[in-house]
Amino acid sequence: MTRLSEQDQEKLDAAVMRRLIDHLDANKDVQNIDLMILAGFCRNCLGKWYKAAADELGVDVSDGDARERIYGMPYGEWKEKYQTPASPEQLAAMDARAKAGK
Repeated sequence: MTRLSEQDQEKLDAAVMRRLIDHLDANKDVQNIDLMILAGFCRNCLGKWYKAAADELGVDVSDGDARERIYGMPYGEWKEKYQTPASPEQLAAMDARAKAGK
């Protein structure tokens, strides 16, 4: 890989993060539990990582603000509009993933 300056690397990382957020926003039908089963992270994880990064940089961002950045709206509103109950199959897959230590 071409050696990038730290500034260019930061810009690229930020652009990829924005694209991921946009992609998740465009695919609200993809449930957090499905993301957790397949990838081991979900929108809530991204919100926690966003908050942790803000804390590391000394930027005042609340948990709610971090989630809102990821969800594009307050979490409760997103949950009410888009989250569906987990199916028995999804719960079993999450349980199997947890037992496998992934």
